[in-house]
Formats: sequence, structure tokens, C-alpha cells
Amino acid sequence: MKGLKWGIIDFHCDALSKLQENPNIRFEEDERLDVSAKKLRQGGVGLQCFAVFIDDEQEKARIGRVLEQISLYRTEVEKAGIPLITSRQELASLNAAGGGTGGMLSLEGAHGLEGNLKYVQNCYDLGVRFLGITWNHANWAADGIMEPRGGGFTQKGLELIKLCHELGIILDVSHLSLKGFWELTEAAEKAGKPFIASHSNSINICDHPRNLSDEQIRTIVRLGGRIGLTFVPPFVKASGPVKMTDLLPHLEHMCSLGAENHLMFGSDFDGIDEHIEGLENAACYVKWKELLLKYYAEPLVDKWLSLNAMRFLQTWLPATKKAL
Repeated sequence: MKGLKWGIIDFHCDALSKLQENPNIRFEEDERLDVSAKKLRQGGVGLQCFAVFIDDEQEKARIGRVLEQISLYRTEVEKAGIPLITSRQELASLNAAGGGTGGMLSLEGAHGLEGNLKYVQNCYDLGVRFLGITWNHANWAADGIMEPRGGGFTQKGLELIKLCHELGIILDVSHLSLKGFWELTEAAEKAGKPFIASHSNSINICDHPRNLSDEQIRTIVRLGGRIGLTFVPPFVKASGPVKMTDLLPHLEHMCSLGAENHLMFGSDFDGIDEHIEGLENAACYVKWKELLLKYYAEPLVDKWLSLNAMRFLQTWLPATKKAL
């Protein structure tokens, strides 16, 4: 099986929330964006996952704000020539075309669903294929990793897991509490469904609560999931400045735990205020690939940049887009 003919896969950016908060920003080539159509093309990115992120404060955690960002994908991102990929068929078609960039939609935190499971179906119908259960704090479904009480899933949260497994929405444990992680692991094992950590690094290398323990990494590998190494400086190194080479120990350590075929990247561009030196935006993926090739063989670099993610998508995306 070959990877994308058309480039790198990035599993997390927050450009949509920037577009929502700043209506005068244009996605095509606005310099205020880390991820724009122009920068994706310059960086050789073939597939970018766009997170729908809204603040989890009660007055903002509303389905209307979620739907607005999904609409912004249609009016801004697709308008810039980046079609929404929701199925294996669409992925194959874009790949067969031999070039260009596609996009996917994820929901970062279930808080905007307002505890209404019907909204999960609505989001799926509109193209959302990934769901991070929490942001950092507690919501109606589960506790986030920064919630002091460290709880797991609520009863309705367990129903959310079951519904996502039935629909084909892939769950994302970046930001989820430790107890929630292990409860999801139990449910995933029973259902035969993997999950991902779209933008997390190794806590063994950098002791940050948003990073993954060795046991968590091994579990994701065992279940056939994926881990997107992220470019958030505090998740890479305890104190700055942070350079591209500082990401390599995370790669090495995860590979030592068996994750060679399960690693990908989730930059978190547009969701961060500080950047790794040399990795300031999507166009910098060219430099990142060049650096990786200095240390690793090309087949291995290809796995991390696209092939591992592509294999996962070719297995777990729905076969075809369902008509609304």
C-alpha cells in the first residue's frame, strides 16, 4: 500500500475557531493564520484535519457555534479549493487525482453538543469524523485532563461512546482525563474499535499532563490507534527555546514502545501562541521533512508523515458518504 501521492497528513489545527472569532480573516492566504490554503500548498500538506473548537464556558458551549464553524469550512476552506473528505471513497478519489489538498473535520470537546445525542448524528451527517470527548475541563460527557477531581465518563458519556462506535465517529483522547482514558479503553476493546490521540507527546520525555504515559502509548498501539505528535512547545520541552530537534526524543521513545507504525503528526497550528523554532506554520512542513530525512530513512519518514495515518483512514473511515 502506498501513501498519499500528494503529501503530508496533519491531524489537528484550530484555523476554524480563528475564522469564527475574526470574520475579516480570509482562509486563502491570510498571514494571521498558521494554516491557510497557501501555506498548506507550500508545505506539501495533502490532508489537514480541522478541529471545531469552541470555548467550554457555559454561555459559549452551544451547538450553534459548532454549526457555524462547520459552515465556515464550507464557505471559506472549500471555497479555497480544499474539499471535505468524509469517506474512503472520497479519500481514494482525491488521491487518484494525483494532487491537491483535502480536509477533514473533528470536534474538539463534546461540550458544544449540549448533552444532546441527536446533535452527534447531525454533526456526523455534516461531515465530522473525529470527536475529542473533552477539552481540558469537565463537560456533560467526561472530565478533561486538567479537571482537579480526575473523574471519568458520565452515564450519558458512556452512551456517547456507544453512539460514536455505531456511527463510525473516531474518538480522540487528547485532553481526556486518565480515568476517562481507561474507561474508553475498556469500551473500545469490547467494541473492537481503536481511538487516537490527535495531538499529544510523551510524558516520559516532557512531564506535562497533556502528554501520554508509556502505558497509554502501548495501549493505543495495541488497539491499532494512532498518536499525533504535536508542535506545542510546552508539550515538547519543559522550558524554551524549543527547536525542531527537540521533537526527536519523543519520536524515538514512542518507537521504542512499539509505535513506529502508529505515529503521525497533529501540529495544533492556530491553537498555540508560541511555536517551535522553524515550525511556525504549515508551510514549514518542508523544513520538518528535510530534518527528519537527516536522521531517518525515507520509508520511515514517509510512515510518520502520511502512510500511518493513511492506513488508519483507509480502514476506519466509512466506505462511502451517506446521502443526507
